[in-house]
Amino acid sequence: MANSRSAKKRIETNERNRLRNKAYKSTIKTIYKKCILAIENADSNNKKMVEGLVSLAYSKIDKAIQKGVLHSNTGAAKKSSIAKALKLASK
Repeated sequence: MANSRSAKKRIETNERNRLRNKAYKSTIKTIYKKCILAIENADSNNKKMVEGLVSLAYSKIDKAIQKGVLHSNTGAAKKSSIAKALKLASK
């Protein structure tokens, strides 16, 4: 356990940031999975929905990178795999 007052404050800050990061990561994982599933099961009727999900996924990933929740390479890999799935589905 921390002894100094500033160390105790730092522990509280770290915990708050850990919970925020956990929520961001969980949201990204959920949207990513929904996006991939929608792309795989897409037909001409669901095209707008897929585009919306892809846009939302890209937006959330970029936001997480900006806030330091995800490393930039991790975010780029996730966006790349979404783009790859889109490309394969369009063939």
